[in-house]
Amino acid sequence: MKITRQKHAKKHLGFFRNNFGVREPYQILLDGTFCQAALRGRIQLREQLPRYLMAETQLCTTRCVLKELETLGKDLYGAKLIAQKCQVRNCPHFKNAVSGSECLLSMVEDGNPHHYFLATQDQNLSMKVKKKPGIPLMFIIQNTIVLDKPSPKTIAFVKAVESGQLVSVHEKQSIRQLKEEQGLVKDPEQRRRKKRKKVSGPNPLSCLKKKKKTQDTNSSASEKKRKRKRIRNRSTSEVLSEKQNAEGHREQIYGYQGEKDGGDTESCAKATDMEPRTNQRAPEEPTSGTEQTPL
Repeated sequence: MKITRQKHAKKHLGFFRNNFGVREPYQILLDGTFCQAALRGRIQLREQLPRYLMAETQLCTTRCVLKELETLGKDLYGAKLIAQKCQVRNCPHFKNAVSGSECLLSMVEDGNPHHYFLATQDQNLSMKVKKKPGIPLMFIIQNTIVLDKPSPKTIAFVKAVESGQLVSVHEKQSIRQLKEEQGLVKDPEQRRRKKRKKVSGPNPLSCLKKKKKTQDTNSSASEKKRKRKRIRNRSTSEVLSEKQNAEGHREQIYGYQGEKDGGDTESCAKATDMEPRTNQRAPEEPTSGTEQTPL
């Protein structure tokens, strides 16, 4: 009978170890009912629990459980002595104490991050614990300690994790540890030090009025940019015609002056000899309105 109990316990421990990260030494939270049942059955908890679970164990309780046993009086004096020998875990009810069952239930909330075992004889408390996944439950039957099998809620949670719908608490902790090792997770103090950006107004430079451009700037710009006039190249025929017109005009002037001076042929000859004639042609009409006699 003892071998079968240990086999079942080993199987259940492997389930919680693989899926929820339960590890040694196993921390077992005791309430007053479990201590009273161990006292009646003359069970040495410090000796029999490590043998049954085949691992090191730590017996734990809370201040609320101790205070509850004190208020119940002499009937539970022996259970109180057993609980006082256990390690006391800090609970959130330091100032205002609550009942033992309510305190132990608060210790295993949020996915049981500390991997507590819960040992109790209270049926109401055990029903509430079974509704939460990942909490190993222990009780005493016929003076023997029994580790209860995983609850249907726990099995459904494990199946959901395997299908990829949920993430277990153990996986979350391992991911967080990896992030801390790689420096991806920042400390909460550094997060608090970050200052939020204040809502600032518009840019003052964008609010300035546009400056009007003065005429001086336009005139200076126009002076800088001067238009370049293009000089057209004249053809050789135009140049020759202009030269011929100039020679004819000179002949007319010198001939008119010779007649006026008394027909001095020498002066006319000198005037004509000064510029040799390349092309002899009939003189053109003078530009002025006066008539001129032919030579």
